[in-house]
Amino acid sequence: MERKLFVYKSPVGDIYCSFEGEFLIEMSIQEAIGYRQEAIELKKTTLSPMSHSLSPIAYCLFYELDAYFKGDLKEFNQKIKFISGTAFEQRVWLALKEIPYGETRSYKWIAEKIACPKAVRAVGQALGKNPLPIILPCHRVIASDGSIGGFSCGVGIKRWLLRHEGAYGKRGVFIRQA
Repeated sequence: MERKLFVYKSPVGDIYCSFEGEFLIEMSIQEAIGYRQEAIELKKTTLSPMSHSLSPIAYCLFYELDAYFKGDLKEFNQKIKFISGTAFEQRVWLALKEIPYGETRSYKWIAEKIACPKAVRAVGQALGKNPLPIILPCHRVIASDGSIGGFSCGVGIKRWLLRHEGAYGKRGVFIRQA
């Protein structure tokens, strides 16, 4: 099936969104995913939900991203499909949907949630491969000691997203953690 790539201009940088049919299959913040030349061409034009060149599926995602960045959307409804990842990684990624907007959870919490309590490091590695950041909110996962942990798109973007959701205070203290 043919893949289509769109670029969404966000407050944290360009978000490259790859679709296969009606499903979102990959997203990357500030880094083109796999389609180097196509991404370079897309970057020359600003696409937005008002663009007539967008497909209906991209339009729906961009509408949701607009609402998210305005603070009006707490949960995404975009259809997704995994085209990569082991069964373990996919279980980790799906567990992210259970972390509420504006809250954080630990890597340990994810490991326990997927019934692999000793796999904390493996959870961290799986999160680094999350193909759909923001949609599957890996930015809401922090270390058990309250430190921010890593983020495939950069710790600065992770801090921005957590502040945006109200889960990270000005002094670097997490406001809500379960």
